[in-house]
Amino acid sequence: MTDHYAVMGNPIAHSKSPRIHTLFAEQTEQALDYRAIRVDEGSFPQAVSEFRNEGGKGLNITVPFKLEAWQLATELSERARLANAVNTLLLRDDNTLLGDNTDGVGLLADLRDNYQIELKGARILVLGAGGAVRGVLAPLLSANPAAIVVANRTASRAIELAEGFAQLGTISGCGFDQIDERPFDLIINGTSASLQGDVPPIPASAIAKEGWCYDMMYGAEPTAFIQWATEQGATHCADGLGMLVEQAAESFLLWRGVKPATQPIIELLRHELSNS
Repeated sequence: MTDHYAVMGNPIAHSKSPRIHTLFAEQTEQALDYRAIRVDEGSFPQAVSEFRNEGGKGLNITVPFKLEAWQLATELSERARLANAVNTLLLRDDNTLLGDNTDGVGLLADLRDNYQIELKGARILVLGAGGAVRGVLAPLLSANPAAIVVANRTASRAIELAEGFAQLGTISGCGFDQIDERPFDLIINGTSASLQGDVPPIPASAIAKEGWCYDMMYGAEPTAFIQWATEQGATHCADGLGMLVEQAAESFLLWRGVKPATQPIIELLRHELSNS
């Protein structure tokens, strides 16, 4: 029997999830297929129901349906509850839906395991206050950084978001123009500005001498944020390709009970990107 999985979103044609999960299945010798499904806005619950009726076992959810998936789930993991968003659904045989969010743990795995970044005691600046950032704050705080500052174009959104996680650690919010002068050990760009070739207006002084600049976006070429960081003298930069693979591996673990080795997949995708 071949089990069925998919990713739902809109747009979806660009998704690397089918490639990643097919590679995971080959590596772990799991009998499954995985496809991308474009869903029209307003028809997400129907699409999930149809997929379940076809024998579907699990779904990844991407923009713009992560909040709808959160609302649709009959049970939520703690990390999904905190994130207010679901990127992974487990379709159980008893018709219940377990909603999980693997984005934050995927980011953590990339930072710690693939780049050996020490998060404990670090000063971390996170740019943006949207769903991508909300999904990673609880896992980041669980690593016991000295402080996290969330900065956003609209300061009130950053402040409100930070207040929602204040019980988990030292976190505050501000506008881009209010970032304090002390440098940060790690700056994470959680905005989508890189997709438009833009960079959030933050001071170069925010980059610590041996600090890291990390963009949750990725591409064949360095993103706009990474280009900016390099021009400002950042010695360590990374994009979000590893995060994509790591969060997918967490989804795969939830569905199949086996954790794929991610490093070979990241290296293969990086090679494919550079030759695309």
